[in-house]
Amino acid sequence: MANHRADLRGIARRVMIERGFLPDFSSEAMAELARIETAATEWDSNIRDLTGLLWASIDNDDSQDLDQLTVAESHPDRSVSILVAIADVDALVMKESALDTHAKHNTTSVYTAGDMFPMLPEKLSTDLTSLHEGQDRLAIVVEIEIAEDGAVLSSTLFRALVHNHAKLAYNSVAAWLAGEAGAPEWLDVVPGLDAQLRLQDQVAQRLKARRHEQGALSLETIEPKVVFNGEMLTDLRVEQKNCAKELIEEFMIAANQATVSYLKGKGISSFHRILHSPERWQRIREFAARWNGHLPQEPNARALESFLVTRRKADPLTFPDVSLAIVKLIGRGEYVLDQSTGVSPEHFGLAVKGYTHSTAPNRRFPDLITQRLIKAALAGAATPYRPEELKSLADHCTEQEHNAEKVERQLRKSAAALLLESRIGQRFDAIVTGASDRSTWVRILEPPVEGRLVTGERGLDVGDKVWVELLSTDIERGFIDFVRVGL
Repeated sequence: MANHRADLRGIARRVMIERGFLPDFSSEAMAELARIETAATEWDSNIRDLTGLLWASIDNDDSQDLDQLTVAESHPDRSVSILVAIADVDALVMKESALDTHAKHNTTSVYTAGDMFPMLPEKLSTDLTSLHEGQDRLAIVVEIEIAEDGAVLSSTLFRALVHNHAKLAYNSVAAWLAGEAGAPEWLDVVPGLDAQLRLQDQVAQRLKARRHEQGALSLETIEPKVVFNGEMLTDLRVEQKNCAKELIEEFMIAANQATVSYLKGKGISSFHRILHSPERWQRIREFAARWNGHLPQEPNARALESFLVTRRKADPLTFPDVSLAIVKLIGRGEYVLDQSTGVSPEHFGLAVKGYTHSTAPNRRFPDLITQRLIKAALAGAATPYRPEELKSLADHCTEQEHNAEKVERQLRKSAAALLLESRIGQRFDAIVTGASDRSTWVRILEPPVEGRLVTGERGLDVGDKVWVELLSTDIERGFIDFVRVGL
């Protein structure tokens, strides 16, 4: 009997190695791991006891590597303080240890259709350094006061002991907040959690509205997740955005900005996450003009956001493909070392200045680096990384992030080819997702799979709707070829 999961796992390991990743931990790292038996219990007068606050996590249904907890407190002037607790991974993963060396090499957990390759062993990332429900854990807490209009009034960072009172999932929380489903079971167990979540949702929507007024981009691309029945691949399912995901996204953006502000205030060089103003802005202008979108001569995030909002309203079916084209033209984000004392570099897509990655130290090495910088600053200790070391690490983390994206994209393609291998000759409705002199790509609607159009591509452009027939698949390489029919 076929074992699709095993097939994809084998492809994933091969591609990981080809892209320069270590799919397994070294014997030295595993020996270190064996000596770690409990969560960190370090305690001193500088660590606050905040276990009594109504902390909760919101993540994917199956996530166990919980990096953040959130809670909010309202004030008489209608401002709200949001607190984000970030797992203190550094308390167990020491700099230059064998575990740290593995994390520094891979720099990220890699999530593929075949397997998940964690940056840190699961004994740590899903247990001893995870902010599990019902457990007291050490954390870095970012506290931010938000005005009624979504403006940040103040922020501070400190160490604390926290307790996760409820492990919540995006989809069930979002459905409850939208009035589309009953309350998640935790809301019946933990008094006051329902009001707490509604308050957090209100604050997140304030933050979101303010960012989009400033030009944050409403991009929406399709990255379907695999669905297995036992060991057999049965479907690819698109995960939709929802208000619970937006809640966490907005709080993490605010926490990352507050972290940059704190480190800059201490005069500490740190990683920034930036997305440059697009060099291919003229191409973006030409692309928008196909739908009568008029963008200015110079890059302007607010104008681009206005075009995106208009396109989504006009044709939500093809909007993900328009988004993908814009994403490709804008380019990739990157990590850079910022040693300036003035205005921080900008993230064009988020419409924020002074942004880093700090909220997922179980999953991303840049976040673990930033955590070590924060802890040194809080303790008044020497910075654990030299500037030249940080510069080298920023370049390496950027490169490995791009490699991880390639691995994950390859496995999505291999899973799609595997799902379609028995459907050669079938015909599908499709949308053109990419068109150039070299190749034309289409996305069929059900299942949501992209492939190359090998005949009948003349005259097509992004967003065009076509009728295609599946010609061939190559699971190992993730190739899917279609021909156009009905000409």
